[in-house]
Amino acid sequence: MRRFPSSLLQFTSRDRVPTFYALGMLTGAAWYFSVDFEPTLLWIVVGAISSGLTALFSRRLQHTALLHVISIIAFSSTLGALAGSLATQRLSHVQIDQPVGPVMVEGWITRIAPAKRGVRLVIRVHAMDGVSADQTPDLVRLTQISRLETEPGRFVRCWAALRPPPAPVIQGDYAFDRQAWYSGLGGVGYVQGRCQGGGVGAPPNGSDALDLEIGKVRRRLGQHVRASAGERAGGFAAALASGDRSFLSQADQEALRRAGLAHLLAISGLHVGIVGGLVFALVWRGLALIEPLALRYSVKKPAAAAALMVCGAYLVLSGASVSTQRAYVMALVFFGAVLFDRAALTQRSLAIAMIIIIVMAPWSVLTPGFQMSFAATLVLIATYEAWKERRQADLKSPHGVGFWIKSIAVTSFVTSLATMPFALYHFERAAGLGILANMLAMPIISLVSAPFAAGALLLSPFGLEGAALRAFGYSLEWVLNIAHTVRAWGFFDGVALPKMPATSLSLFAATMISMCVLVRSRGSAVVAAILIMSATGVWLMSARDRIHWAPSGDVYLETSFGKVERIGFYDGDGLGPLRFSDAAKNASCPEEENCFVPFQGDTIALLRENTALNCSELADWEVALTGTAISKCGDDQSPIVVNWSDVVRENGVTLVRRANGFQKKSKPACGKRAWRKCY
Repeated sequence: MRRFPSSLLQFTSRDRVPTFYALGMLTGAAWYFSVDFEPTLLWIVVGAISSGLTALFSRRLQHTALLHVISIIAFSSTLGALAGSLATQRLSHVQIDQPVGPVMVEGWITRIAPAKRGVRLVIRVHAMDGVSADQTPDLVRLTQISRLETEPGRFVRCWAALRPPPAPVIQGDYAFDRQAWYSGLGGVGYVQGRCQGGGVGAPPNGSDALDLEIGKVRRRLGQHVRASAGERAGGFAAALASGDRSFLSQADQEALRRAGLAHLLAISGLHVGIVGGLVFALVWRGLALIEPLALRYSVKKPAAAAALMVCGAYLVLSGASVSTQRAYVMALVFFGAVLFDRAALTQRSLAIAMIIIIVMAPWSVLTPGFQMSFAATLVLIATYEAWKERRQADLKSPHGVGFWIKSIAVTSFVTSLATMPFALYHFERAAGLGILANMLAMPIISLVSAPFAAGALLLSPFGLEGAALRAFGYSLEWVLNIAHTVRAWGFFDGVALPKMPATSLSLFAATMISMCVLVRSRGSAVVAAILIMSATGVWLMSARDRIHWAPSGDVYLETSFGKVERIGFYDGDGLGPLRFSDAAKNASCPEEENCFVPFQGDTIALLRENTALNCSELADWEVALTGTAISKCGDDQSPIVVNWSDVVRENGVTLVRRANGFQKKSKPACGKRAWRKCY
């Protein structure tokens, strides 16, 4: 028993304290953005002060190791919640509160992104017809289906229909309204026809004008890379060079996504790491060749400074998305450690990067990019540390081609394994052959594509980058061929999985933490096994048959095994669940006719307006979805009835099968969070 406190103190040692503070802040920020009410700032501050004082004094007392650990976790968690609350307090921007238009929207295009049909234009609004200046949103996102005849930085006039950023149609779906609020997006909609160029110059705000100029440079860079890299992979090359995916075809995007290579499209830690690492290695080795300099000074430091400057330029030119900012912070911590003679690739540096990002953008902790990138990095660091210990114990360390291939295989395997729970939770799928696709593609990206891209950058001032860019395109053609081949094999594409609950994801994440952060021992392995079994058990027990009636008018029947059937029923103006965006329409109810759909042993009645029914008919159905209200015959024989007016008012209705039949699932009340408006 005496060993218990000492083992706890190992967790709060100097090297591990930043890791536990980062994990605590992550937990607190995730809690703040997940709850259905706005936590009181005063109580968060009081909790932070009290737990902080407890952590400070318990460190100085004997026999208080457990109290010290608990107080550190509580203190860091309140700091994470405080970061979220302060971020919400800082933000104040206009969002439209009802559908608007068609209306003339005038402004400057800041960003162009691909859509399933057409392109999405993010516009910094100058004016909207019929809307006062104090009610005009700063940014709107419009989808244009017609051919694009403009570019970022241009002033345009668009005849558009706008609506507030949509809330999740079903619980657990992607919270676009929250993301829009913290991104400053005031409305979304579509263009009727095509945006036309206008004659207004740059915006008066200096930062906005600079942002538009950077957008122009990015667009021209993407166009140049696309033209030089070749028709087949030009769009892919432009996406990697400038972060502009609008040149990439939908077929290539889908192939990369299905093959488990979609992470190549988001400028993130992989890209910044390759760029920074390549510059660092070139400058370091180049300076090392200058003997007088190498003997007197540490040539690693100017190499690290050069890598940081190039990574900063890449951050700006790629659009400075949230994932790129996160990657740059990690690079800043990594190369900063080199500048200050500290170990770079450690859990401590990862924790410092995580803390900085949580302070800067606490809402990002719920995004898949944040979770997957840090999970992969944490597992990689733990794997490399264990591998290093094993190689030091082995007098004959492996080397050569075999060791290089083994390193790539292990890296691909552990990163795929680390990100799999998050992919299953957020996307309800994991690429079955993603490990193989990454093993084949990543050596090409790291050893062929990146050097040719760097060569093109060095040759561009002399106008000689054409050959290097073409070689860059050839290498990316190989990657696209790998993606399409793996996608064509289609393993596990037809496997349906039920929605993973957040509790299971938390338990899977705790498993990773226990294996990577805590002292590796048989005890931690036992804890990890218990957590995995608990997570899987909760996942399986939470599986239920569900019926979703979306504002789009479609009805989605979801079995407990995750199989989804989409039925066209009503003609609604709203959206369908993002989770089921790939679900094919299995059937449609003919206009002015009722439908009776068998579902897992029950009958679901889809009833049109003005349907005359008697009590004996109602008793035969478990659920009735109807266009108008119908009278009940009694609780013992009437089905669960949902009216179309309920769907419109509540932005979608979900029914969940319980032990005593289907029950309506409640949704969070509007108006209790800054981004969850009441319309």
